[in-house]
Amino acid sequence: MSLSISPAARDALQSWLEHEKALNGAASNTLKAYRIDVLGFLAFLSGHFGASTGLAPLARLSVTDMRAWMAHERGRGVAARSLARSLSAVKSFCRWLGEREGFEPTAVLSTRAPKFQKKLPRPLAEDAARAMIDTVELQAQKGWVAARDAAVLTLLYGCGLRISEALGLTGADAPLPDVLRIRGKGGKERLVPVLPAAREAVDRYTALCPHDLPADAPLFRGTRGGPLNPRLISGVMEAARMQLGLPATATPHAMRHSFATHLLGAGGDLRAIQELLGHASLSTTQAYTAVDTARLMEVYDKAHPKA
Repeated sequence: MSLSISPAARDALQSWLEHEKALNGAASNTLKAYRIDVLGFLAFLSGHFGASTGLAPLARLSVTDMRAWMAHERGRGVAARSLARSLSAVKSFCRWLGEREGFEPTAVLSTRAPKFQKKLPRPLAEDAARAMIDTVELQAQKGWVAARDAAVLTLLYGCGLRISEALGLTGADAPLPDVLRIRGKGGKERLVPVLPAAREAVDRYTALCPHDLPADAPLFRGTRGGPLNPRLISGVMEAARMQLGLPATATPHAMRHSFATHLLGAGGDLRAIQELLGHASLSTTQAYTAVDTARLMEVYDKAHPKA
């Protein structure tokens, strides 16, 4: 693929990725996805125009060219959701390039993403979320490991943390303060209130943990003392959900979804929940409104007397 792309286009792509990392704090996995998406787009243009794609053709892209690329992607089996993600990366790259090179990528920016059905979050019921934490704690043979696993899940459900955020805590964060300062996606910071249950769970873990927990090292450790691998938490949750008869959607991220959905169901303000979760856009948080509505309709259908 890269052989058909000019050095100038490849250098521009690399500069844009460095820009995204430095200014927008894009994560490594995000940058990897951006690279694949834009390289695919540039490779298509090379074949579309019949020559190695430099920077000049990018300034002359038409609506027809963009439609041809999207048709090509759909033709090779790319799903609408994946194509929408690729288009977003291409738009971002071309917008940045246009500002740098002095052209307006109108055709690219005006291209509409394909419609697709957004997947709603799959939260656990309140009793299932609590049962998950209790069951995980009973699985481990070592007491400190049981306390560790329960503490991590309590942070996911009680504070709405992502698994990467929970495992990103250091010894300096213990004992947990009343409010945690969390650095989330894109380097965005947010303040998260800490429930007494979360503080107590972490206190119990740190009291039992046999490893030193210095301020500048990870708070949660594996059995050999290294940083806790998130796959271990996924594994213990998988074992627990099989015991509890829960679906495969009962994952670490589902605990975060449950935090948001249960807050909303209890009357929580959507904007406040957005801040607690660290969502950049309110539309992301609004997905939980649909989840709660779907749950209410399910209860209504079961309870409503039918004629």
